[in-house]
Amino acid sequence: MMTTPFSTYEKQIREQLTAMFARTGFDARRDIETIQIELALADLATVERRRERVQKGAKGGEKMAKAELEVLDKLQPALEEFQPAKSVSLNEDELVIARNYFLLTMKPTIYAANVNEATLSAPDGDHNLRAIREVAASEGSECIVICAQLEADLVGLAAEEQREYLESLGVKSSGVDQLIRSAYRMLGLMSFLTAGEKEVRAWTIPQGSRAQDAAGAIHSDIARGFIRAEIVSYDDLIGARTYATAREKGLLRLEGKDYIMQEGDVVNFRFNV
Repeated sequence: MMTTPFSTYEKQIREQLTAMFARTGFDARRDIETIQIELALADLATVERRRERVQKGAKGGEKMAKAELEVLDKLQPALEEFQPAKSVSLNEDELVIARNYFLLTMKPTIYAANVNEATLSAPDGDHNLRAIREVAASEGSECIVICAQLEADLVGLAAEEQREYLESLGVKSSGVDQLIRSAYRMLGLMSFLTAGEKEVRAWTIPQGSRAQDAAGAIHSDIARGFIRAEIVSYDDLIGARTYATAREKGLLRLEGKDYIMQEGDVVNFRFNV
């Protein structure tokens, strides 16, 4: 495969970006394109540096080097066209190799659209927001609408005041909360809770984790000596107000080590070491 020195691409694209920045007015689609070009350029540099390292081994018949070069041959043309690395069709073995490069354009993407309060209340009327949503949808990404000024105002309010403020704007939850939930979904993560007299704490684990694996997120001794997990859902516990009431209502249940943890489970692990 013939390659063009990265410095040549960089010079050409820098000229294009300079021309784009010279245009006046905010254009969400154009700004997204600019960022995507910059990320593709960074990944292209990574790919070309890696190619220089493996080419000699590939020519010498090294099996792993040849496999790497085949992956690089697939990634480079896409990046040269400023397409993300995640758009390239790779099999499972090739994906394992590609992940070792930590390419920026292989990572999942969340678009956070910062808008004013007027747009937050009537998002469908903003053409830039529509453009961002269209780009996100085309990539299978998520778009979160957030108002930075509103988030700053919420910081100084009590929980009930925050809820009332959001309701007055016709918004169910803050943009920061939505962004956190979106990040968890994109990364395949979830949270469970432990609660006691002194502390209530959330623990982050991969989705689909077993109860014993969740216990290990707290301490390896708890996982090793796992006996059972006493579990009640967060909503049920809040409704019952106390563990005793939840138990009386049959909302508290016992689960074994292979139970698949659910988002918002409140857990008391029983163990013996």
